[in-house]
Amino acid sequence: MAVKWTGGHSSSILCLNINVEGLVASGAERGELTLWDRGGAPAGQLQLPKADDVTSVVFSPRCPTRLYTSHGETISLLDVRSLKEPIECFRVNEEEINCLSVNETDNFLAAADDSGAIKVMDLENKKVSRSLRHTNICSSVVFRPQRPQSLVSCGMDMQVMLWNLQKARPLWTTNLQECETEEDSPQSAGQFFNPPLAHSLSVASCGNIFGCGAQDGKVRIFRVTGVKFERELEFQGHSLGVSQVLFMPEAYWLLTGGNDGKVLLWDISSDVGKQQKSPAKSLQKRKAQAPASTRKDGKLNKVASNEHARVLPKLTIEHGEKVNWISCAEIKGSKTVLVADQSSSVSVYPLPGP
Repeated sequence: MAVKWTGGHSSSILCLNINVEGLVASGAERGELTLWDRGGAPAGQLQLPKADDVTSVVFSPRCPTRLYTSHGETISLLDVRSLKEPIECFRVNEEEINCLSVNETDNFLAAADDSGAIKVMDLENKKVSRSLRHTNICSSVVFRPQRPQSLVSCGMDMQVMLWNLQKARPLWTTNLQECETEEDSPQSAGQFFNPPLAHSLSVASCGNIFGCGAQDGKVRIFRVTGVKFERELEFQGHSLGVSQVLFMPEAYWLLTGGNDGKVLLWDISSDVGKQQKSPAKSLQKRKAQAPASTRKDGKLNKVASNEHARVLPKLTIEHGEKVNWISCAEIKGSKTVLVADQSSSVSVYPLPGP
């Protein structure tokens, strides 16, 4: 059973984040922002101007009292010790922002919006240093751990992109629909009606493995090798779109949340962890071992995704409501998942340890 955190919002909660001290921030519709202590009691509340929906909240990785929030086309910087008017406001996006990410050195912030634009701000100079772009709504952008100049993004154009801040063009792009082949999926004939619009990204702590959740209910795991990435694994546990993916601090434990009201916990360490030491060699080995039917234009096409039938969730939480956001927290020494949905409360579920 879930523990419910109540009393912080009157509207549907859209986003969550937690800082290193265990303080949780939640953003909701109509400009509502709330801070929660470890016990689930509201520790601060703020009504942001214009009552625009709060779509993303991100704590600074270097300074846990600094909180970046997106509401409408605006990014506000708040001090959680005194939750009053924003310290600073940045208006660099032209349409509603969907996702914020701050790199681990705390000198760049990326904001992805409905126009497909990703505005990368230099936080020291307080100006836009890069404008990156998808051809449709950009739903998620994430800086890679251990690589503060590198980020990945995805969007409703079904594109997943790898970027480096030195370049305005993506280093590598994959179209999720073009990845599909007839033998990939029994529903490929219906793919036109349920295309893999990409909703969410999360990068593992190693910085080289990342996951993408899409509208077709699938989770795709990619490995970055240099200036490109390749599909490592594909599996499905949700009957509707995957709205959220989140790598836990433990290597290759992944949480997913879906429009089907489920939250699933996956352990993919046996599928990707063994290749961490030498990805180039292991990839060549897999190519050499792959039967001819799995090769396409000299590339490994389908070895990983045929494995999806045997990748099963370690835990299934029947949450019952469409999942808007998930976050992972340690509360009273136990790992938990925090779930935001269409309601005004945060649901907290216990998780098993690895």
